[in-house]
Amino acid sequence: MRRGLSILLAAALLSACGFVAPVPEGMELPSVDGVENLRVYQGYTSAYNTTTLIPDWVAYELTADELTEGSRDDQIFSMDRSFRGKQARREDYSGSGWTKGHMAPAGDFFWDDDALAETFYFMNVCPQSEELNRKDWNYLEKQVRKWARQYGKVWVICGPIIGKNKYGTIGSDKVVVPDAFFKAVMVRNGSMYSSIAFVMGNDKQRYYLADCAMSVNELEDLTGLDFFPALPDDIEDLVEEICDFSVWGIK
Repeated sequence: MRRGLSILLAAALLSACGFVAPVPEGMELPSVDGVENLRVYQGYTSAYNTTTLIPDWVAYELTADELTEGSRDDQIFSMDRSFRGKQARREDYSGSGWTKGHMAPAGDFFWDDDALAETFYFMNVCPQSEELNRKDWNYLEKQVRKWARQYGKVWVICGPIIGKNKYGTIGSDKVVVPDAFFKAVMVRNGSMYSSIAFVMGNDKQRYYLADCAMSVNELEDLTGLDFFPALPDDIEDLVEEICDFSVWGIK
């Protein structure tokens, strides 16, 4: 955790004064400048890349009221037939050794059948290590639900980090396999916002939250994306610099 003294003093002053930051519209969205294929679905937004055939990022809001039990057993991965550009296909993943990894997880969308079905579009899918998909990435998804229950709402942006593309591509359509994945999370914590980010390699290693966590500013430096720009700049700078493990129950 990196905390500049001036940042902490500013946060303490704002809290002591009872400052309550407003909640802007589209809080979950990163900067969309230059995004060509922005796909807005019922439950999430995807910036789909027709060259890599994976999303550059996926963003969504999850509220405590939306958390419910459900089943994904009757769902199948599919192309979005309303999109005219090139997309990945199920055949690209067959026999590849990589799973179809959700970015916005199906388990967050049992609140609506159509919203759930849309999470199975390839607009929301990347080639992902089975070990990561079943274990640590899945654990992080469950933690996001826990934070939604705790704080009432979370804003999430997640996606692939292609990096050096050490795993190449899969299928005849040459779907790019990411080197790693990121997730940035923000909550309303009392009178202030709090944020945290994570990066996990696309491999069989174990990724404990305390080891792969970082500030959102650090993730911005790593990915080149601008997260949570809907916040006023001074508040955004303050919130994204602090990575306070106590807010998230991480030790």
